[in-house]
Amino acid sequence: MNGHHTTPAPTPSPSWKAGWAAAVQRPSEGFHKNWALEGFADQTVRQVVRVTGSGTSARIKLSHRYGSTPLEVAGATIARTDHGAAEYGGTVRRLTFGGADAVRIPAGGEGYSDAAEVSVAPFESLTVSLYFARPTGPASFHAQAYATAYRAAGDRLTAADPTVFSETSVSWYYLAAVELADGGPARDDTVVVFGDSLTDGFASTIDGNRRYSDALAERLADRGTPRPVLNQGIGGNLLLADSAWFGDRAGDRFRRDVLDQPGVRSVVVLVGLNDIGFSEIELPTYRPNPDRSVADIIAGYRELIDMAGAAGVRITGGTILPFKGSEYHTPAAEAKRREVNDWIRASGEFDAVADFAAALADPADPDALAPVYDSGDHKHPDDAGYRAMADAVDIVTL
Repeated sequence: MNGHHTTPAPTPSPSWKAGWAAAVQRPSEGFHKNWALEGFADQTVRQVVRVTGSGTSARIKLSHRYGSTPLEVAGATIARTDHGAAEYGGTVRRLTFGGADAVRIPAGGEGYSDAAEVSVAPFESLTVSLYFARPTGPASFHAQAYATAYRAAGDRLTAADPTVFSETSVSWYYLAAVELADGGPARDDTVVVFGDSLTDGFASTIDGNRRYSDALAERLADRGTPRPVLNQGIGGNLLLADSAWFGDRAGDRFRRDVLDQPGVRSVVVLVGLNDIGFSEIELPTYRPNPDRSVADIIAGYRELIDMAGAAGVRITGGTILPFKGSEYHTPAAEAKRREVNDWIRASGEFDAVADFAAALADPADPDALAPVYDSGDHKHPDDAGYRAMADAVDIVTL
């Protein structure tokens, strides 16, 4: 030996690509039973997500955006699954954070895990299990997941028996993204769908992956042009006002939920229904609910259009669906919807238009959803309606 040694070349960082994401919101009671306000203590939460990207390694992003004290995650795992809390044998991987099993995320912050070796194809599902040894306080979460999350007492990160997870809810907690890498270069081909409950998938089949984002990703794959599609809808979200229940206003969250996603090239925006409808009815959860003018709503759209344009991201505007028969349909609200939709179609300010309203309207009464697409509340589509929404997107323009 000559006494010299060679420093090994650093391992190149993976080129992270979109796999799955959800928009986080403030802890609240929500419309479904959830654990956000109580948080977790000496409990494991196992969450299931279906990716629309592919890769041979994965990392997770945890968000503590609405926390008031630091969050301690005592351990985490990721695995493949095709059935709820059950995991494929041999696929469970311990996640580390800067080489450590545990991570402390400051209040208002976020944290990424290190890369873990996981091979996953589009439309396959992963479990992400998080163990919280100490009380977390209220949890930043995504209220309307339409996917089951599972909770067990104690450290059950590697539990092979899914029955130990005896409690369930249909929200996601702290989990903001799963990103994937395959050793290849990054691709700028991610599609984000952004908006309110119509994007979030309200009334779609729980665990069925029947939101319009799912159907859109399937359309792209069937066409031979598979691309990741991220759903950044929040049920009840508003274009123009923050809500304690329904997330930050669209303009405030657009950068982090859309423009900061890996490889984003295109966004489909469908928001504004609640800005029109909330003022027509008095409910505690529908506040703030000022009477918004059409000019106010158009100004809100223009804010999103300008942000997308500055970032080089194509933006498609979605027309607001019919909602006759719902709790906040009035002649004044209907007049606003028509005027807003006319502007979306005719102004030329969006790069493209997805005419969801025309696609789902009742031919006999265009102010109402077609019965075949109505989930029953005269406002939200059913699974078939969400597929019709995906079909209304011109995928050539994405």
